[in-house]
Amino acid sequence: MGTRRWRHGDWGSMQRRVTIRDVAARAGVSAGAVSLALNDRPGVSDATRQRIVDAARELGWSPNLAARSLAQSDRVHTIGMALTRGAAAGLDQVQMALIGGIEQVLAERPCALLLHTVPDRDAEIALYRQWWQSGRVNGSVLVGVVADDPRLDPVHRLGMPAVAVSQPALSGPFPAVWTDDGAAIAEAVRYLALLGHRRVGHVTGPATLGRTLLRSEAFTATAAALPDVTARTLPTDLSAHAGARATRTLLTGPDRPTALVYDNDLMAVAGIAVAEELGLRVPDDVSLVAWDDSDLCRITRPQLSALSHDPFAVGEEVARCLLELLDNGRASSRPAGTPVLVPRGTTGPAPLRSPAASGS
Repeated sequence: MGTRRWRHGDWGSMQRRVTIRDVAARAGVSAGAVSLALNDRPGVSDATRQRIVDAARELGWSPNLAARSLAQSDRVHTIGMALTRGAAAGLDQVQMALIGGIEQVLAERPCALLLHTVPDRDAEIALYRQWWQSGRVNGSVLVGVVADDPRLDPVHRLGMPAVAVSQPALSGPFPAVWTDDGAAIAEAVRYLALLGHRRVGHVTGPATLGRTLLRSEAFTATAAALPDVTARTLPTDLSAHAGARATRTLLTGPDRPTALVYDNDLMAVAGIAVAEELGLRVPDDVSLVAWDDSDLCRITRPQLSALSHDPFAVGEEVARCLLELLDNGRASSRPAGTPVLVPRGTTGPAPLRSPAASGS
């Protein structure tokens, strides 16, 4: 898997700076999709890419102006970012938007994003060492932070400036940018309880993943504080297949939950399919809530209720934090908002009695 240098000026500005959001609004796509298309990255169809390029051209998003700005500046930063996943997995919508937000801020200065995909943490650490020792990057963004993350100490010993997309408690010596997932999931559990649900399930990501730890603790604590509400949590690898398996386990077991919260949209969509397979109606028999409100949540039938946040805004704050660190030698951790619950068609009042599911 190769490395691609993203030059954050190659698409330039006009008298009033045209932003990625302007182009996204004109093309009718997400800001993350614009970022991928204008930087010739995979993840969007040819037709969508052409629509985005046409919109950028119509708005005057010019590569030449940015190139001149870059040439006139003697202060160029390169930011490194590594994603650990299989080559075939691709970028999901949340990651696309996060990258788009980082790009939006970096575009205000002559900066480049060096994005690389690696197979595992050891390869990621080796990549940071190579980047830093060769002088290829000025700093990095750490994503997918886990408890006792093995990257923190090696990167710190390198002396590389870095910002972690995580809770401060997990970011070690580095400043962190985070969303208050604990408050958001507590809101979701209380909302489901108000609808009469007394047995709730949580289909999570890997148990060591930072956001999984925070969400699971808040989910369990909130349920325990509510009268007669019981909670059960099942960790997964966040894939649709694992989400389906966890849903089947929960809905065919004893004390079947009448509401489920999923740690991403893919697993929630798989949950709808499993409920139908078991003869259960959504939301009449079981209510579902997804994390990371996305286009997928809105095109699914029924539309998925979701915990919605703005990963583009998170990316913007990450870039600001890292540039502050590079400019001043220090930067403070900072929140980037609290996700909010958006009720849609997959949540409703708890059933008066639990229907028998096929195969239970």
